[in-house]
Amino acid sequence: MIIPVSMKCWRATGSNLIPASISDREPSPPGNRKQRLDHLAQVAITLVLALCFAGCQGRMARQEAGENDVTAIGEVRVAAAADLKFALDEIVKQFRQDHPKVQVDVTYGSSGNFYSQLLNQAPFDIYFSADVFYPRKLSEQGLALPNSDFCYAIGRIVIWAPASSKIDVERLGMQALNDPAARRIAIANPKHAPYGKAAEAAMRSANVFERVKDRLVYGENIAQTLQFIQSASADIGIVALSLALAPKVREAGRYWEIPLDAYPRMDQGGIILKWARDPDSARAFRSFVSQPRGHEVLRKYGFFLPGE
Repeated sequence: MIIPVSMKCWRATGSNLIPASISDREPSPPGNRKQRLDHLAQVAITLVLALCFAGCQGRMARQEAGENDVTAIGEVRVAAAADLKFALDEIVKQFRQDHPKVQVDVTYGSSGNFYSQLLNQAPFDIYFSADVFYPRKLSEQGLALPNSDFCYAIGRIVIWAPASSKIDVERLGMQALNDPAARRIAIANPKHAPYGKAAEAAMRSANVFERVKDRLVYGENIAQTLQFIQSASADIGIVALSLALAPKVREAGRYWEIPLDAYPRMDQGGIILKWARDPDSARAFRSFVSQPRGHEVLRKYGFFLPGE
């Protein structure tokens, strides 16, 4: 390798390199081009070796700090059904206590809308659906990591009304939807929200659907459905028990749980996406949700667990 004559020279002092002063440089015999080139080559080799040594030291320091450990420093981007809003927020806080260097970012919404986005490889690492149908469809199309499917909970639904409502939800049960004060009834959109499908099935099972269908207002997801009732855009509605049990929501309203045999069992599942940027951190989060501490939070918000 030929080094330009104008290149700075360096001299080694211990493990460091500093610029050599003019007086430090060995004079080359005038006219001896070969000796000058040999001298510059030796300086260049010394510089390269020193830089390599410094790079190795840097890598070793990063390894000791855990930067090359994917479970130590990572990111998990979560697409989650809106019924998980309060439960998953709490689980994330506990997970971060055990994995302080893993950043977990959760986006809540409709399971069906997420499914459509994930067909186009939306930037998420793990998907928690309010059913098992959507995750299985994604897996069948090769969009999930192998063997990453999981079932994490069984959802439940309730009729919910504000505490100020004149409708006696707890006494009337399903017939509360027929009360004259129930002028607008909110449910999640059954076209893409599993909780909306369950709500419609429950109303049909109780033979009230035909009588109330013209008074239905549809939320984009189950969280928006609850917001409709809280904001008086609807008078009553069918929401997830997991939302009704959240402390602030529980204080603000009254509910009646719809019997489990009135609608299809709501097994809720998920997958880790094939394009997950940090699969190990995603697996760690999935495992945490499925372990005792995660189960404790899910039970707190009214979910049954797989096998129950």
